[in-house]
Amino acid sequence: MSTRDPNKRLGQDAIANKGWLVANKWLLLRRVSQLGILALFMVGSWFGVWIIKGNLTSSLVLGVVPLTDPYAFLQMLATGFLPAKTAIIGALIVALFYLLIGGRVFCSWVCPVNMITDAAAWTRRRFNIKSNHAPSANTRYWFMVGTFVASALTGTLAMEWVNPVSIAHRGLFFGMGAGLWFLAALFIYDSFVATRGWCGHLCPMGAFYSLLGKAALLRVAAPRRDACDDCMDCFGICPEPQVIRPALKKAGQDSPVILDSRCTTCGRCIDVCGKQVFRLTHRFDQRSSS
Repeated sequence: MSTRDPNKRLGQDAIANKGWLVANKWLLLRRVSQLGILALFMVGSWFGVWIIKGNLTSSLVLGVVPLTDPYAFLQMLATGFLPAKTAIIGALIVALFYLLIGGRVFCSWVCPVNMITDAAAWTRRRFNIKSNHAPSANTRYWFMVGTFVASALTGTLAMEWVNPVSIAHRGLFFGMGAGLWFLAALFIYDSFVATRGWCGHLCPMGAFYSLLGKAALLRVAAPRRDACDDCMDCFGICPEPQVIRPALKKAGQDSPVILDSRCTTCGRCIDVCGKQVFRLTHRFDQRSSS
């Protein structure tokens, strides 16, 4: 595989071939999704119209449909506390959604912290920052297990004390305070210490949702992999670049579908590919031009 020209901007060929808007389509749709979800929570306090009441951990849609983060729900169970019936139903609804659609869709399409880590990734590329002291990617799974153990020992939702998702969400409603420094530290860590350090190596929520979506239907595929010119733009933009090679280069699999559950289905590989190698599809789509 060729080495990418460091002086060339990611997606430059895609912009030339498809135009800027199409070459950033999935990124723009994700931002609309992330900001739109936040807006749905906030219109209640702004205008008194409560479409969704609560937060990303536990909420109520239109005063009827409960939604509960299944990761937080498992922490509740670890404390020995039996949640209310509505919390159980809410956890089942959310879990079923991500089981079908893809666990890490939460990370790229819902999580507000993704905008911070994406900004850090852009900063690294823009200023050609090379330092990378990221721990093993498996650290996030140990961290996830640790949060359940800590919840059991303390009788609290242990992760919620330091969860940047909750901190960002609370900050929008009540003011950031010290939470702003926590989120700034996360940005600095990802920008200058570790490439995709938080999302790709440490975040226990990402670890949980990657496990939840192992059999998900929604997938990215590389049906036109024979057209790949090894520009490496997809690897450079992907938050989990290790998931691309098996489908793109037939490394251990014949299927053109990215089957690794760590894929966030962010669509950026589709955006930046000037050869239009990738597309969003389902896990059973085996069509390939190669």
